[in-house]
Amino acid sequence: AMGSTPAIPGMGLMRTSSGGIGSTIRGPEQQPVIVLGCGCYRIGSSVEFDWSAMSAVKTLRELGHKAIVVNCNPETVSTDFDESDRLYFEDLSLESVLDIYEFEDPLGIILCVGGQTPNNLALGLRRHKCRILGTSVESIDTAEDRHKFSKLCDSLGVDQPPWSAFTTFDEALQFAKKVEFPVLVRPSYVLSGAAMRVVTDPSDLKSFLQEAAVVSREHPVVISKYIENAKEVEMDAVAADGEIVNYAISEHVENAGVHSGDATLVLPAQKLYVETIRRVKKISQKIARALLITGPFNIQFMCKQNEVKVIECNLRASRTFPFISKTFNTNFIELATRIMVRAPWRAAHIHLVDLEYVGVKAPMFSFTRLRGADPVLGVEMRSTGEVACYGSTKFEAFMKALTSTGIKPPKSNILLSTGPLHSKVEFLPYARLLNLMGFKIYATQGTYEFLHSHGLTMNEEELVLLHKPSTGEEPNAKTYIVEGKIEMVINVPESMESRALTDGFQIRRTAIDRGVPLLTDIKLASLLVDSLHRKWHRESNGKTFFEIKSYDEYTSK
Repeated sequence: AMGSTPAIPGMGLMRTSSGGIGSTIRGPEQQPVIVLGCGCYRIGSSVEFDWSAMSAVKTLRELGHKAIVVNCNPETVSTDFDESDRLYFEDLSLESVLDIYEFEDPLGIILCVGGQTPNNLALGLRRHKCRILGTSVESIDTAEDRHKFSKLCDSLGVDQPPWSAFTTFDEALQFAKKVEFPVLVRPSYVLSGAAMRVVTDPSDLKSFLQEAAVVSREHPVVISKYIENAKEVEMDAVAADGEIVNYAISEHVENAGVHSGDATLVLPAQKLYVETIRRVKKISQKIARALLITGPFNIQFMCKQNEVKVIECNLRASRTFPFISKTFNTNFIELATRIMVRAPWRAAHIHLVDLEYVGVKAPMFSFTRLRGADPVLGVEMRSTGEVACYGSTKFEAFMKALTSTGIKPPKSNILLSTGPLHSKVEFLPYARLLNLMGFKIYATQGTYEFLHSHGLTMNEEELVLLHKPSTGEEPNAKTYIVEGKIEMVINVPESMESRALTDGFQIRRTAIDRGVPLLTDIKLASLLVDSLHRKWHRESNGKTFFEIKSYDEYTSK
């Protein structure tokens, strides 16, 4: 390519912003900073982190530093050669980064804006005495190593689900029986929930440990009690020498157990108790001081009945940072970068009470391209994109976001298969709302009987029984989906396990293959029906539901 040539023997291409190559004479104020990108393209680590990397690069250049990017993902803006002072289109291996570090002699390396991949290099870079900007490598290791972090939380008096570290199946089984299944198995230094799983019985635990045994031989695997029906809350923040400077608290629509990259996020949080918010802030500050955090970080919590427990802490920018920065009209990464290079900085004044809009971030999936995959959500990330929208209420923002992901809300009918009893009970009032709005409800056997026995006495035209695929009887749920008679499917799995031959799997997979909108989470389904009802009620009274505003109109107030 024109203007490029191998920079270091045995390495790939290097470009400077002027299109030239080679070394430059620089003054001390121009000492370069290396920014590590997100690495190769895959679910969980692609363009989600590119905004953070580029925000750091732009801030460094504004401060007079030479910004050097190391990344090998052509999907990203950071690999545009004119966005940085120098680009190394290289894999993010320890060997490559060390060669570049030795050649450039930088002020330091910023690890925390490219996701999990750069963070995994922290220990190796420290062994070779590389300068890491921001939070120390010791703190990064403490947060990444599940065993060390759990011990830290215990020492700080921070509540977390009961846990234990183990290396053998017998130890794991003994603990799981003690706290009772289900349990969550979590290896250390993993990306997007990789090799993490909720297990529900001894045989499932044994088979999973055989699969995950090679994930990390250096760090123990941690098993913890999985708390069902808890709300997940995220704290994204920037700290300076252990003191939180700015923060954002968002809530997941789905219960804990759905990966944060797959969850629907609401910001600012709308359904949290004041005491819950207070505890989240207090715990976050306590952890920030203990780890002496300098830069961006993310802590995930599970909250149930005003109890707040820590799930994990990531000492890096999360994939939520672009969303919170846009929502609050404050660049959190610019602030973090200034703090990490010890440049002048000023905290933003964010007043959540005065915010006149709500943001909702919704995931996008590619299940149509993954033939045979069960389209259910869990602790491993599956989404391949996301959409963020704003509205004057949570319901308006949610409807905009859901529609923007390609899901077409139903207008006249819906198929319900609402899974376990607690899900049926939870969805009952929303089924009544569907009836009130004039929807025709199709339901599989268990859901049909539950609705009938709980006062939803609709005629045969309003509530229709569809048999499950395995029965072979008609009218059949699978047949109706194939024939295009169903506008939306709500199918909640009976258990957390995905079994390829179940009726639920056949219904879900048929819906995906036929392009019928599918929801598999009861919280998400409930919010959809609630939003549809509010829209129906407003429009029935001659009022508009959607406000059409630009981003600037929302954030300029």
